[in-house]
Amino acid sequence: MKKALFIMLSAALIVCATVAGTLAWLTDTTDPVVNTFTVGDINITLTESENLDLKMVPGRTITKDPKVTVNEGSEACWLFVKVVKSENFKDFMTYDKADGWTLLKTEGNTEVYYREVAATNADTDISVLKDNKVTVRDTVTKTMLEGVKNADGTPNENAPTLTFTAYAVQKDGINDAATAWGKVTP
Repeated sequence: MKKALFIMLSAALIVCATVAGTLAWLTDTTDPVVNTFTVGDINITLTESENLDLKMVPGRTITKDPKVTVNEGSEACWLFVKVVKSENFKDFMTYDKADGWTLLKTEGNTEVYYREVAATNADTDISVLKDNKVTVRDTVTKTMLEGVKNADGTPNENAPTLTFTAYAVQKDGINDAATAWGKVTP
């Protein structure tokens, strides 16, 4: 009886092994998908020609060509230019901003202009002043000019000045210029 039980169990084990060996599950595996995250960036420069003749003569147009370059590979951005004029600038000169700039705010002798710039695959140069010039008012007198120069003819601390600073902040996630300016305000 033990022998018969052993033979039956052996036969059952062989049948189970044979059936299990013939069963196959359908399976498949994909190749992995790797997500490598890159870094967005914005790079700008502010340049102006060197050796400009900034001599004031009443009625004269002076070449002044500040330009902001949004560098290749930069993300879409809000671009700002802050223009700071000396207290007496308006007494001596005038200028117009280049097309495409919108005044965001004025505080005293400081103006902030902005524009939207798309993502760029090439350097994008943007002029700040219309026709790259400032104009000396024709109402400027010799006495006024004498008051802004030293005895050797060099400008003194009273000479009119015009200072430009450029800023940029990503456009993605920021819906208006005022909010963007708040992100970069020095």
